[in-house]
Parts: sequence; structure tokens; C-alpha cells
Amino acid sequence: MAAMTQDLFRTDATLRACAATITAITDQGIVLDRTVFYPQGGGQAGDSGVLVGADGRELAIADTRKGKDAEGRFTEEICHLPSQTGDSSLSFQDLCAQAGLAVGDAVTARIDWARRHRMMRFHTTTHLLCHLVPQLVNGCSITPDYARLDFAMSEPLDKETLNAGIAALVAAAHPVTVGQITDAELDANPALVKSMSVQPPRGSGTIRTIKIGANALIDLQPCGGTHVANTAEIGAVVVTKIEKKAANARRVVLGFAD
Repeated sequence: MAAMTQDLFRTDATLRACAATITAITDQGIVLDRTVFYPQGGGQAGDSGVLVGADGRELAIADTRKGKDAEGRFTEEICHLPSQTGDSSLSFQDLCAQAGLAVGDAVTARIDWARRHRMMRFHTTTHLLCHLVPQLVNGCSITPDYARLDFAMSEPLDKETLNAGIAALVAAAHPVTVGQITDAELDANPALVKSMSVQPPRGSGTIRTIKIGANALIDLQPCGGTHVANTAEIGAVVVTKIEKKAANARRVVLGFAD
């Protein structure tokens, strides 16, 4: 695999495009030196969009994933998966050749912003749910069409109460900020980790966090996903369904009301 991909979305989730250089084309996808494409992870779906070559030709990107080494461990590369609609027998190398793209070429990487923004709105709402339902999370899925959180709890939840709580937090226009803590700080505050199924990555010395609220702290937890900058930007997101998945599991499903 090639050298690590600079993940521009980590510091600015509003970036819609960037200039980049192709560093590798493998069976896992197209690797760039830098990207605005978010790779699937933490329950959030990977971005789709296009790579635009110097001649203006576009190669559709259907999904984005983290690279893996020969042992199946995640690497620092981000792989952009070309769309294989039509002739699914074509390799990623073949698709790149058809689009006139090769290693070393300069491209513009552009995400499907409407799709990404829907996931940003959902992802931030799941953090609001963690405030409204102070229980550990044992499963999460964030897609452009819906999101869900599975809470490890046996008590019933009320849809209207949750919707009123979400609406109030959205209307309050709380700022959403990206920060970081050290491994030692997280070890000293283990309650910051709300998820039982996804643990924050360690090893670099610092861990990315998402904080909601300024004067009043609404939520603070490790998170690598993309978020809106203010809860007011969430708009009309509501709880559409609450399910009892097991004796000690309650699933909350989110959807758009508009």
C-alpha cells in the first residue's frame, strides 16, 4: 500500500472537494495523498462522489473504506472504490484506465455533499440522544436515510419525550466543536466512552473528541465521524421508531421529518 492519506475531513467536515494526487490503485480501491472522503467507520457509512481528472473526465466513487494490510489490520490509507455499475467484471485498475487515471495523476476529489450532510445531521443527533438517554450504546448505524442507536437498557423509552428533547436541543443552537484528549486523559475519564461496540483508536497519543455545548455541556465523547457545526443545522430530525431488540436492548431509529 502507499503512504498514509491526509484525512482533511477530520478537521473540517464542511470541505466538499480538494486537490489530490493518486498514490496507488489496488484491488482495495484508489488511494490519494489527501482526501475529503470519509471512510466507513464508527457506524457511519463511507462517502460517495467523484474523482475528476485533469481532462475533466469524472470517475464515480461508490464507497470509501479504510485500507487493510495482508493480516487484515487497518492501515493509514483511505481507499476510494470506483462504481462498478454496468460491467461488474472490470477491476478498479480497469475502471481507472477507462477514465484516463493513473498513479501520479492530479485529481479533484469531490464528495456527494447532499448525501454527506444528511449523515452529518444524523450523526450529531445521535450524540444528542446520548445526552437524553444516559445509557451505554451497543450498536450504531448512520446512513443517508436513517440512523439508529441501540441502548443497553431494559427500561422503556417514549418517542414523544425524545422528540421534544431533540427539538429543544436543536432550537437551542448549541455549538459543535472538534477537540482532542490524550490517552491518559481518557484513561482517567472512562465514562467519556459511550459505546460498548466501538472503542476509540489509540496509539497516536491523542484521541479526537466531539463536544456539544459551550456554557452548558450537552455531550463530550471520542468520535471520528463528521458533524454539523451547530445543533440548529440538524433541522427536522425525529425519532421514527423505538424497538425492544432484547430484554436489555432498546433501539432508537431516527429519520427526517422534512
